[in-house]
Parts: sequence; C-alpha cells; structure tokens
Amino acid sequence: MPISVAGSNGHPRAARAANGFTSVLRPAERGFTLIELMVVVTIIGLASAVAVLAMPDPRGRLMDEAARFATRVRAAHDSAIIDARPVSVWVTPSGYGFDQWRGGRWAAMVEKPLRVERWSQGTGATGLVRERVTFDTTGLADKSLNVSLRRDGTSASVAIAADGSVRVAG
Repeated sequence: MPISVAGSNGHPRAARAANGFTSVLRPAERGFTLIELMVVVTIIGLASAVAVLAMPDPRGRLMDEAARFATRVRAAHDSAIIDARPVSVWVTPSGYGFDQWRGGRWAAMVEKPLRVERWSQGTGATGLVRERVTFDTTGLADKSLNVSLRRDGTSASVAIAADGSVRVAG
C-alpha cells in the first residue's frame, strides 16, 4: 500500500486542516531553490580558486629556485662519480655554475642542466662573495657549504654537506 495514501495505521487519511492541509491555494513561495544556491556556491568557489592561483607567492618561487639549485648540485655530484672526474660548483651573490677538471684545469660544463645560471630577478645569495665546493670522483665534497637565498624578505637555504648530500630548508 503506498505511503502517500495510507496513514501509519493503514487507513487512508482525509486531507484537512488538522493534518496541515488547507483548501486555500497559497501564492508560490518566495526564495531560492537548492539548485540555484548550489550554482552560486560553485561560482564563488571557482572565483576563489582563480584568485588564489593568481596571487603571487614569493616564498613558493624562492623555494622552487632553491630546489632547482639543489637538484643541479646533485646532478654535478653524480657527474663527478659517473665521469670519474672532479666537478665543482661555484656560487656568487648573482648566480652559480659548474666546472669539471679537464686537462689539468677547470673548464665550464656546457651540458644544459649544469650551465652557468643567474638567480632569478630579486633573488640573491647572501653571506658569501664567491664560494666553490668540489666533488671528488667518489662523490665527497672538499668542504660543506650553506647557501642562503633571499627574495622579498623571505629566505631559503641549501646545505651541501661534506659527504656530498644536498638539503633544502625553508
């Protein structure tokens, strides 16, 4: 037996005022439907996402640059082991580069990930003039180095350890 016709005791109920029904037709309710509200909430969510993604995040870009530098230092470390030639990384306030020991002297590396790079606009390495760390053919560094990067009041650091490991810290 359908629920809409029968009451809880199985007998049909009369549609009357006592049960909340009236014979008077009321005008349509004023307000928004659930679908209209969901559409508005979706539009607000999309607009918020666009606004957040469009906002500049200098700390994020600085961390990306620090991670990119650390990855290139790791590649230089691996190159020293694979090619069985010492590789060095040099760092200045305005950029960094990689050299390989060839023919009794340091020669700039020309492979794409290990070319000379300048820090991005507004970024600089602080607390150093020109530092060089050399990885030997076993991957060990001749010294440890901490490179502090600054941009727009934010900072990140890349630590090159004597064992050849490289870490990024925010």
